[in-house]
Amino acid sequence: MADRVTVIGWDGSPLTAAARAALGAATLVAGAAHHLALPEVPAGAERIRLGSVALAARRIAAHRGTAVVLADGDPGFFGVVRTLRAPEFGLEVEVVPAVSSVAAAFARAGMPWDDAQVVVAHRRTLRRAVNVCRAHTKVAVLTSPGAGPAELGLLLEGVHRTFVICEELGTAHERVSVVTSEKAADHTWRDPNVVIVLGGPVGTAGETGGWIAGRDPSAGPRGWSLPAEAYGGDLGEGETQLLRASQLARLGPRIGDLVWDIGCGSGAFAVEAARAGAAVIAVDSDRAACARTDAAARRLGVQLQIVHGTAPHVLENLPEPDVVRVAGGGAAVVSAVADRRPQRIVTHAATRDAAELVGRDLTEHGYGVECALLQSVELDTRVWTEKERSVAFLLSGVLPRRSA
Repeated sequence: MADRVTVIGWDGSPLTAAARAALGAATLVAGAAHHLALPEVPAGAERIRLGSVALAARRIAAHRGTAVVLADGDPGFFGVVRTLRAPEFGLEVEVVPAVSSVAAAFARAGMPWDDAQVVVAHRRTLRRAVNVCRAHTKVAVLTSPGAGPAELGLLLEGVHRTFVICEELGTAHERVSVVTSEKAADHTWRDPNVVIVLGGPVGTAGETGGWIAGRDPSAGPRGWSLPAEAYGGDLGEGETQLLRASQLARLGPRIGDLVWDIGCGSGAFAVEAARAGAAVIAVDSDRAACARTDAAARRLGVQLQIVHGTAPHVLENLPEPDVVRVAGGGAAVVSAVADRRPQRIVTHAATRDAAELVGRDLTEHGYGVECALLQSVELDTRVWTEKERSVAFLLSGVLPRRSA
């Protein structure tokens, strides 16, 4: 095992005295090509071109001597430190940090970033990173080859965003470009790069600043399922606050998810899912419903994509969902949604026969199905008499082969 492992962050600035001392004593140095070309790297040291961090960690663990790993920015922030400290390698590391590439990118843009979401985009996480960009007004994306600005722009089709693209930060080739998301796919971008994605109204934290990094969970009204008054007083036929709360509980929308709300009506469900941090596409064949949903989203400060059209045809060109609520269209729309294989589907029916039809179709598509009869009675507490009664069959389908 290496006698000593030092991880040095590099942001283009001259190395600190501690970093130079560690490099001077190194018998093995791992890093990218531009790190290994630094004049401070000892000529006689073994050099490892850093591709797979896990493979490099194995070689470092087997090395007899002093090892140094060079990494861009702060190596403890979505960096190599986590992998090197994994139990299977048994490495204890000392870290010499530098300014993170995210902090440097926002500095180049002249913007604060304590209210930004920060995500990593690899090929396997690109879709979820894009969903965060759909749902939030300020996001920093740490990209990778094959999951860069062009790919982000392509997957954000239909959602306008502004990209601040910071290429090769800290080097002589550093470049900062501002383009729309639609134009990002028209260019070739140099690695490494960080993309700041901006869109929609960016809230202010006040003169004294905020109290938590990222999205403030206390923003907006308190409550997981807001009353009808928050949406203009009329939720529409078949919609109730308690039914909506049950649907949200079954779907569990979260950051990184894409939610389809088919038959968005008042916009209440779509807004609630967006308040949970998910990206939402709200669909309705009624232009008035689309307008109500847009107004509710603006009033409550969330980002939605609203699509006017009739399901199931309008669904064909939408990006793949993680969870779906079907509030309109019946069994035919549920069947079309199930063909797209989201992790979870929730819907409701007014009669047992309709519920059985939908349930059988979900079962045939391989979903595990649950159904509950929900009955709620609203009371006038001034005289404790019944005001309104509602009954609905709540159905949910979960793909058993996929973790949700």
